[in-house]
Amino acid sequence: RPGQGRRVYVGNLSWDCQWQDLKDHMRAAGEVRYADIMYGPDGRSKGCALVEYNTVEEAQKAITELHDSDLMGRLIFVREDRENV
Repeated sequence: RPGQGRRVYVGNLSWDCQWQDLKDHMRAAGEVRYADIMYGPDGRSKGCALVEYNTVEEAQKAITELHDSDLMGRLIFVREDRENV
């Protein structure tokens, strides 16, 4: 499956967080292939996103090192994306 093990789910994002902000923050763990913030039908951020790395190791590093890190004044949570499990 594409992205399996390399994708993480990020939650508790600021409503003002844009994908560029998220990608810049998540780069601390490795090279980010993409950062996709989820939006509702009204166009507002749902406060969560998917981030995909090049390797499983980078995704694991993100979970270990970036969980509970501060992004735009909020402590984000980072976990393995379970959608494809």
